[in-house]
Amino acid sequence: MSSRTAPPTAPGTIPISTTFTIDGYRIREYRGVVRGIIVRAPTIAQGVMGGLKSIVGGRIGAYTEMCEQARQQAFDLLIQHAIGVGANAVVGLRYDASEIGQGATEVLCYGTAVIIEPISA
Repeated sequence: MSSRTAPPTAPGTIPISTTFTIDGYRIREYRGVVRGIIVRAPTIAQGVMGGLKSIVGGRIGAYTEMCEQARQQAFDLLIQHAIGVGANAVVGLRYDASEIGQGATEVLCYGTAVIIEPISA
């Protein structure tokens, strides 16, 4: 992917948008739905700290950290999937999460893989 075909991004990443457009670019081709899925459960330490914090109330930092790590991992897998299908961008990015099993959470990150190109002036 060169800077001529997609907005500049950090090495190893591609443009991602929660909208279905990227300013200054048009979608040339759709490559389909892409996703990243992670199932996480808290570590023993996170479970103990979270359990203690739930007794007194307030923000549960250990669980927040676990959830953020799961979201980032799902996002990274989405990017790998998009690159794997030949896309140079993803539009319509969304997250979903659900509890599966006892104490395990599934985090799904999904969107539409596309090939974008600059709009000619």
